[in-house]
Amino acid sequence: MNTNLTDRDTELIEAARAIIRKRYAYGRHHIGCAIRTKEGKVYTGVHVEANVGRVTVCAEAMTLGHALSEGETEFESIAAVRHPGPDEEDRSIKVVAPCGMCRELLADYCPDIEVIVPVGGGLVKRAVTDLLPLKYTRE
Repeated sequence: MNTNLTDRDTELIEAARAIIRKRYAYGRHHIGCAIRTKEGKVYTGVHVEANVGRVTVCAEAMTLGHALSEGETEFESIAAVRHPGPDEEDRSIKVVAPCGMCRELLADYCPDIEVIVPVGGGLVKRAVTDLLPLKYTRE
């Protein structure tokens, strides 16, 4: 598949893979994420799983919160990856698309961000607005 990824995008994916390799814990953390600011700084995070699913926080939200807490407000791109469980034969850490709530969150805080997602066996960058058409607004 034709892809529009750059070397910087590949580095972002590798940063997400590195954090989940470092922090993977069965039943606790299996998604890693990396976000790049428009100035080129990269922040990472992992999802925080809870026994009550409603209080689980996605890696994209944790990573965005990390960057926002450091004063960042301008974002370029984001990538999330999934670590396989201990019983899965395929041990590769693969890029995953953000859930609907994360798409909403990203569109609220960084409406110009590009999201790296798997499509048709390859990876592409898409504007978050393409992933979330007809977004909810208060107006």
